[in-house]
Amino acid sequence: MTDSQDAAPLFQPVTIGRYTLPNRIAMAPLTRSRTDNATGVPTAMNAEYYAQRATAGLIVAEATQISPQGKGYAYTPGIHSAEQVAGWKLVTDAVHAKGGHICLQLWHVGRISHPDLQPGGALPVAPSAVKPEMKAFTVDGFKDIPTPRALDVSELPGIVEDYRRATRNALAAGFDMVEVHAANGYLIDQFLRDGTNKRTDSYGGSVENRARFLFEVLDAVVAEAGADRVGIRLSPLSPANDAQESDPVGTFSPVIRRLNGYGLAYLHMIEGVTRGPHPGFGGDLAELRGLYTGRYMANNVYDRAMAIQATANGHADMIAFGRPFIANPDLVERLRIDAPLAEPDQKTFYGGDRHGYTDYPALAQPAG
Repeated sequence: MTDSQDAAPLFQPVTIGRYTLPNRIAMAPLTRSRTDNATGVPTAMNAEYYAQRATAGLIVAEATQISPQGKGYAYTPGIHSAEQVAGWKLVTDAVHAKGGHICLQLWHVGRISHPDLQPGGALPVAPSAVKPEMKAFTVDGFKDIPTPRALDVSELPGIVEDYRRATRNALAAGFDMVEVHAANGYLIDQFLRDGTNKRTDSYGGSVENRARFLFEVLDAVVAEAGADRVGIRLSPLSPANDAQESDPVGTFSPVIRRLNGYGLAYLHMIEGVTRGPHPGFGGDLAELRGLYTGRYMANNVYDRAMAIQATANGHADMIAFGRPFIANPDLVERLRIDAPLAEPDQKTFYGGDRHGYTDYPALAQPAG
């Protein structure tokens, strides 16, 4: 295998869904909390940020709430109002003007929220009233998350409809695709896991029942966008956001097998524990990866050598990079020529202005 600049598959085109992308490097969704907290409307600053990174084969834009109830972090964007759609149109137009492709990640946080972030100060909702040992990011700083309210079965069709409407809005805003966020301990993942789903109705108990909500959401999103414009994100081996599961392989294997029947654009997998060391390519990861027959996007602490190897040996069709994209808007070129990567300022990850957001220089570009 060669890792010469342009010969490696990582830097070659790939077809994902209905699009042929120029390389196999995806920008992973990164919450940066850079919108107005009250409106969740993206601005020209957000458009500049994404346009700077448009050389990624695919940008998966930050997790975006499908409804006011879906919000779990201060200053995050939505896709449920006309103003938000117009704001996102600034972003997609800017990315497309640079020749890029951009996907919107659809988000309902479920229990990972706080009354300060909920309409009317309500409790966050969840499959079951199981308190996460986590803190929520509010305008007043981090606060303990309370015990959520268990959703009534009669509420679930309305949330599925929120996903459908959000998909329609994303397409109206100019996104090329949408990604269903079913990972990292948010609402769909909460339904999947036996540590967070204690229901005794048709949405709890068996794996088939716990997966029912995921597939109802996916059916609605696919009906709106077409399967070739829909991806899904899973994190079967990660207990992120205190989402516990006693048998990850037993739970997620039938889910992944069933996804094969949809003809989705891709499956986006968090490999191992979110932000945690990569587990290696054997064991449970190899078993789960081997079940999926469509396009596969790998994510979790990949570096250049790992990414080249994983795309060359057929493990992955795309590699998603997260934090490296923060300080390296030209990450694709830096990886291609094996240039040093700039380090991001972690104090500017969440909230603030353009500092630590749009002011990172590209190679051979003076700072400022």
